[in-house]
Amino acid sequence: MDTLIARLGLALAIGLLVGLERGWRERDAPDRSRTAGIRTFGISGLLGGIVTALANALGAVSVLVGGFIAFAAIFAWYKAREAAHDEDFSVTSVIAGLGVFALGALSVAGDYRAAAAGGAALAAVLASREILHGLLRRLTWLELRSALMLAVMTAIVLPLLPNRTMDPWGGFNPWEVWFLTVLMASISFAGYVAVRVLGGTRGLLVSSLAGAVVSSTAVTMTLASSAASAASPLPLAGAASLAAMVSILRVCTVVLAIEPSVLATVGMPALAASLAFAISGIFLLANHGRDPEKGTSARNPFELGPLLLFAMLFAIVSTASAALAAQFGGRGLLASSALAGMFDVDVSVLSALRLVKHSVSVEAVGLAVLTALAANAIGRLALAAFAGPVRFWLPLAGITLVAAAAGYLTTLLL
Repeated sequence: MDTLIARLGLALAIGLLVGLERGWRERDAPDRSRTAGIRTFGISGLLGGIVTALANALGAVSVLVGGFIAFAAIFAWYKAREAAHDEDFSVTSVIAGLGVFALGALSVAGDYRAAAAGGAALAAVLASREILHGLLRRLTWLELRSALMLAVMTAIVLPLLPNRTMDPWGGFNPWEVWFLTVLMASISFAGYVAVRVLGGTRGLLVSSLAGAVVSSTAVTMTLASSAASAASPLPLAGAASLAAMVSILRVCTVVLAIEPSVLATVGMPALAASLAFAISGIFLLANHGRDPEKGTSARNPFELGPLLLFAMLFAIVSTASAALAAQFGGRGLLASSALAGMFDVDVSVLSALRLVKHSVSVEAVGLAVLTALAANAIGRLALAAFAGPVRFWLPLAGITLVAAAAGYLTTLLL
């Protein structure tokens, strides 16, 4: 009995919460001029709980079905009269009333936590009318299509792919390959939104740094595609340099977490290279990033063709790298690290760090990590040259050369 009372109280609370939002919007309306307000919605939620309790007590689900149909008919009839009087064609309050009744029923018959969450979500959606309508007015077809494509890639295609290796060497995993493709699309779309919301320079900086935490290669390819229609690709090259800096620091963090002993070999050269990327990127953004969006035409935030090409190349490289490592073992460590690092530095670094426990010296593994970083920089430049104009990738190539020289000189000094 105590549990039932608590659940009925939740059903009432859900109705009152939604009714508070509905009543506030119509607070200036004369008394008796509106079908439903805070009291009516509160009673509707409680009614849903009571009808469900009766259905449970009688063991007849038909009581609940009949109660819901009767409530829907009465509520809709009164709202229809109100709409005819006010010449209002909105059906939001009717749907909200049915939702309150159903959530009240769920509070008694099902998971009360889901009912509470549903009630809060329903009230939040109703209260966000101005925000959602404003967003819809600003949303372009280009952005909507990108979001729909991303949803299909994530929710439909990804779960259907097998999450296991398909080759004898353990390199090709269809799920991982497509996950990387979805990741690139997500980074691209998030960066596009960030630039629109925050403005050119700030949006470019935030999206590049945030995206590089996951994949600097994806960020570089996205920036290269955007540079094709940008009035000044230099700030985009600066953002790509900062993304490269974040990638190096991320690798150092991984090394520190998994095999701290390797950091003695990797740390100083990596920090020197990241410092060179940081200084160059900040210089380009500070001197050329005042209005990077000027002259930029609207374009798809992510192009499906280059994404599929990248996924195909990644699958080929991963398979070849696994085969090479299986064939030559430790002797092929540098070659496999360079091959894998060209498209996924994380995979290459993690594979090399695992070999410390298999009688491979710390110095050899550290050299493999540095090789993976260098190869990843070359891979980013190759993609930049493939997807972007010369004015984007040529400055990036010069910055990368300076960073590589800084890392190499540091290695020699040590």
